[in-house]
Amino acid sequence: MGGESYSGDLTARESWELLQRDANAVLVDVRSQAEWEFVGVPDLQRLGKAVVFVPWQVYPGMRPNPEFAAQLRAAGVEESRSVIFLCRSGARYKAAAIAMTAQGYSHSYNLTGGFEGPHDGARHRGTVDGWKAAELPWTQG
Repeated sequence: MGGESYSGDLTARESWELLQRDANAVLVDVRSQAEWEFVGVPDLQRLGKAVVFVPWQVYPGMRPNPEFAAQLRAAGVEESRSVIFLCRSGARYKAAAIAMTAQGYSHSYNLTGGFEGPHDGARHRGTVDGWKAAELPWTQG
C-alpha cells in the first residue's frame, strides 16, 4: 500500500455483514450533500442503525473538509469503533480511511465500489459494483 495504512477493503456485502454483527460498527457516507439528496443513501433501518453523514470534500470546489475529523467525533464516532467509509465509487473513502487511521481510528475500512460503483458498458452507475449493485437497502430524495 505504499505507506498508506488502514484496516482494508470490504465489499458492500461484507460491510453489511460487519454492520449486522458488530453493534458498534458505523457506516460513514463521505459524499456531498447534493449526492445524498439526489443520488440516494444507504438505509440501515433493518439493522437498527443510522448512517453518519460527514462530507470528505466541501462543495463547491470539492476542496478537503478541514473539519472532517471534528465532525466525525461530534457525530459520536469514537476511535474504538469499526468505521466503514463510503463514497460514490472509490477515491474519497480510501483517503478518509487512511487519514482517520492516522488520527487513531484503528478500525477504518473502505467500502469498495462505494454507493454506485463504476460505470457499466452503457456508462450507467449502480449496476456493476457497490451498495446499489449488491441490492442492499437504500433510499432516495
